[in-house]
Amino acid sequence: MTHVEHESTPQAPSAAAEPAPLGLAAFALTTFLFSVKNAGWTDGTDAWLSYALAYGGLVQILAGMWEFRNRNVFWATVFSSYGAFWLGLGLYVVLIAGGAAPAQEANDLGWILLAFAIFNTYITLWATQVNQAVLAVFVAFEATLIILFIGNFATSETTVKIGGYLGVLTAVCAWYASAAGLINGMTGRTFLGVGKPMTALASRSGPR
Repeated sequence: MTHVEHESTPQAPSAAAEPAPLGLAAFALTTFLFSVKNAGWTDGTDAWLSYALAYGGLVQILAGMWEFRNRNVFWATVFSSYGAFWLGLGLYVVLIAGGAAPAQEANDLGWILLAFAIFNTYITLWATQVNQAVLAVFVAFEATLIILFIGNFATSETTVKIGGYLGVLTAVCAWYASAAGLINGMTGRTFLGVGKPMTALASRSGPR
């Protein structure tokens, strides 16, 4: 009797869903809650803190890890970094800021925001390779970070409020980019326009 061995055929893993709409939504909501406080619209509530830790922090980091699986270096870097930004900022406020003098807290926040403005500068440059909706997010966030770190260094409430207004605009841009990525991915066609990359390099490098 002949024994026939059946070799198992390895199955290709199923393609992962696009994480960018989730990451952008997490970024948008947390930026919105942080910004309406800076704009003075919320009577000083710190509701943004829990979302900085859970949604803007944890969920964005998860989206970044999934983008590594998708071999998308742009979004993997962005979501992982801004997830860590919100986690770090939230933990700073919870663990450190309460014991610091107001002037020291403002100085600390100024340096944190300056550091991420530097990071966001080259992210904005490379966002020209993605699409115009994504570019709008990082241009608006660049302006937000610059105004906020100036306002914190100068301890100027008015300047921080302006940064809050710009942050709300950033959140709206990110929500739009998220919504576009979601519905376009669901329908397989361009339902909401996002515009073309600003440079020709995107056709060779191919980031989404």
